[in-house]
Amino acid sequence: MPTKRQSYTNEYKLEAVRLALRPESSAKQTAESLGIPEHLLYKWIRAHKKTGEHAFTGKGVISRDEELLQLRRDLKRVTEERDFLKKTAAFFARESK
Repeated sequence: MPTKRQSYTNEYKLEAVRLALRPESSAKQTAESLGIPEHLLYKWIRAHKKTGEHAFTGKGVISRDEELLQLRRDLKRVTEERDFLKKTAAFFARESK
């Protein structure tokens, strides 16, 4: 029978990272004292260094603001690609005459 994966709250992860980054302790000591795998704590530290306090947003659910920003970035990229393709098509249409 498969075992259920352990899940941790965002606050727990942030606190674990904060404890691990203190000068008087190490990630290994912190992982041992919290009873979590060392590699998992290192993964949390990398995520925290990369994105800061927003590293642990939950189970893949993004806020409406984040979704809106992502959609705007995608729209800008797709619009630039479309404009490039229009220019390229016009160039080749002139060349083929």
